[in-house]
Amino acid sequence: TNLLPSSAFLSTTSKTTPTNDAATAAIQGLRRRRPRKSSDSLAALVAKDPHFKQGALLMSTTDQTEGVAASSSSDDVDEFYKLFPNKGKNVMELPPRMRFAPSPTGSLHVGGARTALYNWLVAKKGQLDFASIDHEGAFVLRVEDTDLARSTKESEQSVIADLEWLGLTWDEGPDMPLAKYGPYRQSERSALYSKIAQRLINEGKAYPCFCTPEELDVMKAKMEAEGIPPRYDGTWRDADPKVVAQKMAEGVPYTVRFKVPPGSRIVIDDAVRGTVSWDAEATVGDFILLRSSGVPVYNFCVAVDDSTMGITTVIRAEEHLTNTLRQALILDALGAPRPRYAHCSLILGEDKQKLSKRHGATSCNQFRLDGFLPDAMINYLALLGWNDGTDNEIFTRDELIEAFDIDRIVKSPSVFDMDKLKWVNAQHLKQLTVEEITGLVQEQMEYLNVINKDGDAVKTRDFVFASTALAKQMMETLRDAATNAKTVLGYNLPATFADLEDGSEAKEMVIQGNFYGIAMKIIEMYENGSFPIPDANNLLAAFMDSSNNVITEDTVIGGEEGSYPVAYKATMKAIAKEMKVKGKNLFHPVRLALTGEMSGQDVTKQLSLLAMATQEGSIVNSEAAGVVP
Repeated sequence: TNLLPSSAFLSTTSKTTPTNDAATAAIQGLRRRRPRKSSDSLAALVAKDPHFKQGALLMSTTDQTEGVAASSSSDDVDEFYKLFPNKGKNVMELPPRMRFAPSPTGSLHVGGARTALYNWLVAKKGQLDFASIDHEGAFVLRVEDTDLARSTKESEQSVIADLEWLGLTWDEGPDMPLAKYGPYRQSERSALYSKIAQRLINEGKAYPCFCTPEELDVMKAKMEAEGIPPRYDGTWRDADPKVVAQKMAEGVPYTVRFKVPPGSRIVIDDAVRGTVSWDAEATVGDFILLRSSGVPVYNFCVAVDDSTMGITTVIRAEEHLTNTLRQALILDALGAPRPRYAHCSLILGEDKQKLSKRHGATSCNQFRLDGFLPDAMINYLALLGWNDGTDNEIFTRDELIEAFDIDRIVKSPSVFDMDKLKWVNAQHLKQLTVEEITGLVQEQMEYLNVINKDGDAVKTRDFVFASTALAKQMMETLRDAATNAKTVLGYNLPATFADLEDGSEAKEMVIQGNFYGIAMKIIEMYENGSFPIPDANNLLAAFMDSSNNVITEDTVIGGEEGSYPVAYKATMKAIAKEMKVKGKNLFHPVRLALTGEMSGQDVTKQLSLLAMATQEGSIVNSEAAGVVP
């Protein structure tokens, strides 16, 4: 698609399209300075506005460019620069406007989540620091979906869901059609990119290139054969305007290339990497801004978006460092201030290679499914490249906002340590009560099919509560409560002595004696009804103390006088006296006989959980949970 007709290209100025001041004022009257997320009713209302197109209200960035794209009068130049909110300002002194700009081509992974977090922390801290004044500090979510072949709505929704799970809520984003600097999907900003490219052409800072792919391939092969780093040779850089006009009249496809100024050098003071510089002319040559299809390239979109959205600081992965050269050239050509840059080192696997799927879970959704808490993930991700200068490693969300500082991001790569993440998660779990995490444990149990989603609500609540209390002390993840419950509900005692593993603790204990006698005593008492069993009317007795507080310590016995736990304890004393055994010579055989394990949690709690799983109308999926009655 041709960007402009030949007459427009040949003229350094063109007539401006007058802006409808009344319409603009009406639109601005609908806007709020700190917008809330839109609702269906609001979206329906806005959709009736004649300026509402492509799912978003045409905003000031698009409206203003209408009249200035091809003009160079002093008034219009001033109008053009209004596109750039930070023009003439020191970005270091402004309330932070941070952005996270994912490409919707897959799930949100650890590296992207850390990038989002660092930007979010700076934005939230800035909002606190500038709370006393009216400001536009914000965490902006921008969707970079110009890769049409790979970008999908499903991926976008997945990334948004992961950010919501992490609690990284945005102040401006694609779900806010009325936000001041929207729209926030690059696919909805094409008019803005085209008009700014037009402006660069008219100012002699960009030009059409009619080279075919075949010609570019020949050019590249020749340079490689000569040992020269391949880059565009400037064939159309200073072409005769008449030839250009003829090509356009013929409808020959063309790209728009940026004209790199001769001898230009780009220098940035990176907050993480220090001073970084490039010889622009020797490094990149004249690069493409718009493809022949009219689709803008990544670096052009990013530069335009960062400048027109007033982004003050860009925190991103070091793999984007080389993109900064092209983006800085574009920003300088537009007369727009550059944001501050901070390029964080990569996250590595334990083998010191770039973290990838081969290292195990790397997507945020998988960590959620594996039972990690969002606050623990936030805590651990923050530590992957940053510290507060102390030995502290456990932070609440508010503590991170207060402590985080870009200047303390380290330059060296970080290694993702799953054991460390589990430890951090365990510390956060310890700070929560059983009641606070029961709902999350229920999600895990439903996900693992341990319980039926449509079961009785009371029985579901009791079973999940008991499972959580039973596992609370040893939990590293929420999933541990579910897997521990499955262990408790199973029964792994072999059918015969010969089936016991040679040298095992169980086999050695049986050899020492006591097991068969004690096991037969338990069977005898059970059959004559004298061995205590959980009370079907009070199956939570073992998990509650006399004050009706939940018990998480394994050494504490629950129940009141006459309850099942108290009766069980009295029975053990009676067996010990009758059979003249005590200590481990009693409790190990009893535990092995009743649970099939040599060690584990309090037996009364385990048998109570089994009773819940086997009662009439149980909500436990016996097959998936591996229940052995």
